[in-house]
Amino acid sequence: MNSDLNQASADSPAARASAASLSRAAPALVVGIDAGGTRTRAVLADLGDGRTLGEGTSGPGNALTVPGPVLADHLAEALARAVPEPLRGRVVAVAGGFAGTGHGGQAADEPGRVRAQAALAAALARVGVTAAEVGVHSDIETAFAAAPGHPADGLVLVAGTGAVAARIDARVPAATSGGDGWLLGDDGGGFWIGRAAVRAVLRAADGRSGPTALALTVGRALGLPTEILPPQDYGGTDAAPCHGGTDAAPWSAASRAAYRERLLPAVMDRPPVRLADHAPLVVRAAEEKDAVATRILHEAARRLADTVAALAPRPGEPLVVTGGLLAPDGPLLIPLTERLAPLALAITPVSDGSPGAVALARLDHAI
Repeated sequence: MNSDLNQASADSPAARASAASLSRAAPALVVGIDAGGTRTRAVLADLGDGRTLGEGTSGPGNALTVPGPVLADHLAEALARAVPEPLRGRVVAVAGGFAGTGHGGQAADEPGRVRAQAALAAALARVGVTAAEVGVHSDIETAFAAAPGHPADGLVLVAGTGAVAARIDARVPAATSGGDGWLLGDDGGGFWIGRAAVRAVLRAADGRSGPTALALTVGRALGLPTEILPPQDYGGTDAAPCHGGTDAAPWSAASRAAYRERLLPAVMDRPPVRLADHAPLVVRAAEEKDAVATRILHEAARRLADTVAALAPRPGEPLVVTGGLLAPDGPLLIPLTERLAPLALAITPVSDGSPGAVALARLDHAI
């Protein structure tokens, strides 16, 4: 990756010199976009060998939950950061993988696809990219294509803010499992984990369940007053049962009542998807052996495994996994792998779908 492209302004002499050099070395370029529930990432690459030449990130890119004008803004911001102005006329193909977008085998008027196409067209026009091929794909398709060798057939599981699995046939999903959105599904994803954390602290506060360190960290994250938060050591470990008989520090009844009274409106005042913000708190608490957090992650892994199993995997099939929870070193990669061991799948974690989007852009141009 050329550091001048990432660090220098597109209008600076250094950026222009780098762009001119790259223009001579790479007469044709492509852009791959990974637009997920948390961020949008654009990658500029060489058409010939797929070598990464620049990248840029921006805000969320879910085509169903992000308003169209905002989605266009995020796409334009990521594109402008990835592609220096002097190189924009060299882009011959763009492919974007969008959360909330139906796959290529669905109707052309599928709502998520229509919104993604409109936002991407507006963003490309704004930054001055006039590629001959512009493809809109689901994040499932680009995630699967991100695996080494860019396979065409197999299984994929995406677990970030949401969670969905699919069987891929000729680079198009032939069947899907999960992915029903935060209100009705996405079991095991970041939203599900964050919501489980808030439910757990509400139960701890009113006595329906035992202590958890999440009560303190979630309360802090929501800006609750310090005087009503539980003590620092309010939590149960994996070695001790998490119920009223633990040695956890006391949390007064008055503070617990005030905590619940403040926590509920703090949650309701935010967009529902912001519950996913609490998922990293669960991961950290589980690393510190908090029993409640550990149980939440184990249940999330079980639900993700069930999502894959619903696709009737065959022994030895490739399974590409990605998203913040399952990327290399993701917190659920090991427990999920253990749960899926009886299926003997060839599991490959990938960091995100942008390499797959680049691969699909290169393929689109070759067709």
